Amino acid sequence: MQLKESGEMYLETIYILSKKSGYVRSIDVGEQMGYSKPSVSRAVGLLKEGGYLTVGHDGSLVLTDLGREIAERTYERHTLLSEFFVKIGIDKEIAAADACKIEHVISSETFNALKKFVRDKFQ
Repeated sequence: MQLKESGEMYLETIYILSKKSGYVRSIDVGEQMGYSKPSVSRAVGLLKEGGYLTVGHDGSLVLTDLGREIAERTYERHTLLSEFFVKIGIDKEIAAADACKIEHVISSETFNALKKFVRDKFQ
């Protein structure tokens, strides 16, 4: 199953929430993303079918290894792109919004080159 941008966003959100509290419910995802319960429920079902997450007996959302890999990659891209944009003078909110769009379409080759540039230039 090819994961779309919205699926990556859900996985990234679950990943971020799990880092904060260790326990993530569908309602937490909906609140974080501003989506309705039915939208989240549908997305969770699709992500579960695709092997990206499991749902515990208590309703908790748990990323599979595949889901975690995608979430971590998306989060790393978002974080690095946001930081880079801020360092070159972009407003923090605009930088985060632009990073959120770009993180899903940037190639691995371009991202890795940008990551190397940022590390060499700014660290």
